[in-house]
Amino acid sequence: MRRPTKDTEESARRITRRGLILGGSMIGFMGVLAGRMRYMQVDQAEQFRLLAEENRINIRLIPPARGLIFDRTGTPIAANTQNYRIVIVREDAGDLDETFAKLRKLVPLSDADVERAMREIRRRSPFVPVTIADQLAWEDVSEVAVNAPALPGVTPEVGLTRHYPLGEDFAHVVGYVGPVSDYDLSKLENPDPLLQIPKFQIGKVGLEAKREDVLRGSAGTKRIEVNAGGRVMRELSRLEGKKGADLQLTLDHGLQNFVQARLAGESAASIVMDVHTGDILAIASAPSFDPNLFVRGISVSDYRRLTQNDHRPLADKSVQGTYPPGSTFKIVTALAAHEAGVVTAGETIYCSGYKKLGIRRFHCWKRGGHGFIDLHDSLMRSCDVYYYELAERVGIDRISEMARRLGIGIRHDLPMSAIAEGIAPTKEWKQSSYGESWRVGDSLNAAIGQGFVLASPLQLAVMTARVATGEGIHPRLVKSIDAVEQPVQSDGPLGISPTTLSQVRKAMYSVSNSRRGTAYRSRLLPDDMKLAGKTGTSQVRSVVVDNKNVPWDQRDHALFVCFAPYDNPRIAVSVVIEHGGGGSSAAAPVARDIVARALHGDLPPLDVFPSGERDSIAEIWDAMPLRREDGSFGRSDRA
Repeated sequence: MRRPTKDTEESARRITRRGLILGGSMIGFMGVLAGRMRYMQVDQAEQFRLLAEENRINIRLIPPARGLIFDRTGTPIAANTQNYRIVIVREDAGDLDETFAKLRKLVPLSDADVERAMREIRRRSPFVPVTIADQLAWEDVSEVAVNAPALPGVTPEVGLTRHYPLGEDFAHVVGYVGPVSDYDLSKLENPDPLLQIPKFQIGKVGLEAKREDVLRGSAGTKRIEVNAGGRVMRELSRLEGKKGADLQLTLDHGLQNFVQARLAGESAASIVMDVHTGDILAIASAPSFDPNLFVRGISVSDYRRLTQNDHRPLADKSVQGTYPPGSTFKIVTALAAHEAGVVTAGETIYCSGYKKLGIRRFHCWKRGGHGFIDLHDSLMRSCDVYYYELAERVGIDRISEMARRLGIGIRHDLPMSAIAEGIAPTKEWKQSSYGESWRVGDSLNAAIGQGFVLASPLQLAVMTARVATGEGIHPRLVKSIDAVEQPVQSDGPLGISPTTLSQVRKAMYSVSNSRRGTAYRSRLLPDDMKLAGKTGTSQVRSVVVDNKNVPWDQRDHALFVCFAPYDNPRIAVSVVIEHGGGGSSAAAPVARDIVARALHGDLPPLDVFPSGERDSIAEIWDAMPLRREDGSFGRSDRA
């Protein structure tokens, strides 16, 4: 049966409409695809090109060269030396076990080395290079380079490592660097990406740590092309980082070596300071250690040897050690009392050998007493009773105020580790520290540098420099940074009467140059070397004992401070010898030799010393391990 024309036409219209809808949909869909393809191929072409580039181009950090450290004469103290090493990138290496097996045939790697490297690889991101071995010989590195096609992800590199050419001489002040540890990273909120590089070295202690900000520098980058197997094909570009700043210190390497050698065998410290600029010319702590041992990680046996030494070589006694200053503190008490007007320079006080306070007797070191004695003689002969009397008159608060004015009880701002503040006690300090009231007897003990008073060798040197000049000079260790001179700091005049200072200086001169002075045997003969000093002996036991009859660690500490030349002061020196016995017998001779070496500029001739002392001085000097120009050690070449 034939369909009516009307139905046929209606059906054709429906088909045509559907076809148009379907065709339109297809055309729209094709348009969307075309638009998307254009967007991806044209508009986002650069982004996808970079994504493709990342599959064959790696960007790696270039560690900067660490800044160098020099002494005041330009002699290197901390240098950088070439270090041949092998690194591996985990994501490029493939089978690590197979790679290490091949590598061990080329370079000496122990099981412990491999285990350490694997542990480090697992801890780090896959793209971070990990050092497998360093400090390799050139021959070993060459073997790896020749066999590079068989070692995917393994690259020989030439880097820099820290070296301390003067070894033990500057160990405590400069410190050392070492690999970044998890503890180091934990202390930083936003660690520098450089610190993620395994074996990257940062300052651990001393100047290296305190001036890490300027010594480290900033990283560079390099773009390298790798093939599908992860092998480095070529270096495409390199942007060098910024080298760390170079530091020049105020220290003199020749004087530093002499001081360190003169303290050999002792547990001691000494400071030599320019009284006008505050420049630290030498700062020694004995015994010392070789900082190069720590650069790549010290062995257990070496570390045990250092920590088990009863002379504590790792402790920097020059700034960290605090000691009862003994009779050197009488300078402070004398200035406080005379400035307060409770005594005059010519006024005498009777010393019977003790001062009675209630039922207790405070004894003088001279049991028979000194008789009537004034400021000059009390310092020259180191009478204790004179200062007991001054302390009772002036009080501890004014003594402590004078101590801080002279630099004791103050933490001096030097870029060294754990600088001690010391203690210049007050009534309030004792109440807050011990919950007890201050007693008059505490003042008497403090007046002679015992009791609660504590000072470091650095503070004693600052005190002496300020007494010598009347100026509030501050110690300075860094002379320049990248040749830019660092400022000399001073608080200006101390505000102490010039007459009082002059009286104290004259008394200090007599300590070393008067036959009745406690350091007369440690004098120097030339007028341009004559020193003015003060001896000190601080007890480590509450009971007075004969130092010869007790173990070493129970003997008194020996101290001596001085400035020289007397008529035109240039340097201040402090010496502290732990358990040395007596300041006049142990510390003063050391300070005398240091003054002679510092003022002469080299090892001085023996005729600058009293004739009766020359043989013993020659014997000491002949045994001193002084550094020669070639870096070796040997006996002194004395004149």
